[in-house]
Amino acid sequence: MTIEEKFATLGVDNAPGQESQQKDAPLDLRGPKLEGEPVDFSHGDVDAHTPTPGSFELFAAGVEEGGAQAYTPYKGRNAILASLAERIAAFTGAEIPEGGIILTPGTQGALFLAMGANIMPGDKVAIVEPDYFANRKMTEFFGGEMIAIPMHYETAEAGASGIDLEALEEAFKAGAKLFLFSNPNNPVGCIYSFDEICGIAAMAKKYGATLIVDELYSRQVYSGINYTHLRAQKEIPENLITIIGPSKTESLSGYRLGAAFGTPAIIERMEKLQAIMSLRCGGYNQAVFNCWFNEPEGWLADRVKQHEAIRDMIMAKCKQVPGVTARATDGGSYLFITIPELDVSLHQFIKIARAHAGVTITPGTEFGPQYIHSFRINFSQDKNKAEAAMDRLFKLMELYRK
Repeated sequence: MTIEEKFATLGVDNAPGQESQQKDAPLDLRGPKLEGEPVDFSHGDVDAHTPTPGSFELFAAGVEEGGAQAYTPYKGRNAILASLAERIAAFTGAEIPEGGIILTPGTQGALFLAMGANIMPGDKVAIVEPDYFANRKMTEFFGGEMIAIPMHYETAEAGASGIDLEALEEAFKAGAKLFLFSNPNNPVGCIYSFDEICGIAAMAKKYGATLIVDELYSRQVYSGINYTHLRAQKEIPENLITIIGPSKTESLSGYRLGAAFGTPAIIERMEKLQAIMSLRCGGYNQAVFNCWFNEPEGWLADRVKQHEAIRDMIMAKCKQVPGVTARATDGGSYLFITIPELDVSLHQFIKIARAHAGVTITPGTEFGPQYIHSFRINFSQDKNKAEAAMDRLFKLMELYRK
């Protein structure tokens, strides 16, 4: 593989916030332009759902403190690490071992470090389809051989993700050394059941595999849904890393804050990699960790309730459109929407939607090449704007329906 081929797999045009990178060829525009305030469903709106109260004041205090906060150890400032380890342990239900936590530049940074610390060229890596688009890209970048594990989310029982555990075991038997997955899943928003989590943990232990569990949205779980932290179960593998951060639910994405915790030997490798990649999670930004799990009483519950209302509104609209289906999100703020066959390609329709209706969405093919009739939206938006945008999107879709 040439260097050009290696980086060709890391296309960024459809990544959140990258719509300006898209080069629009002449589009098949039908009907008058659908006017309305633009909505970018590729990522959440931190103006509509503002950051945790007090976050900026903590950042400013870190700046005021100066060097002690600016130049922390590579893992993170010791006092922040210790305090955060206690809060995360209480949330996830399991203690964090000494030396078993690192602060990173966003959960994306944590994922990159965790994968870089575990994948050697030629290693077999199991990933879920559909799942976070960077999982596939990072596996390829580090030279891993990907084994796709189907997730039958559309036919899964209530309270389950539908992961194919038999396929996962076959992957382990075939030599997969690493399995990574997001819970809640990105893009579908389903949450793994207790039985699924225990099954994954037991198999990883049996076959000596490493697990990376991305729990970014685990604080944003909706009514009637139970969440199981894998790291808190009785039977877990020796090598386990969990990733979480105050980013999406808390609207703190702009600070680029993430944390990874688990097996100390892996955390040590991640620290060495971070030392040559970014040195550390932004020093001043680390101060903002002090508001995480310390939000005002009722703030988080209100935020989850607000998002649940937006989810329900969009789900109701989806059900009104023939040929459109979506599984209601269990946690997080994503919906993976399947649409009927159109007489333009999915990527053409997405460009048309942005140009002709002011609506930006992420193609399903980012999460698996087979999802040519699906797109993902992040519904962490102003509710009224989101509703109007979905109306425009579905109205536009009717013009291109086969």
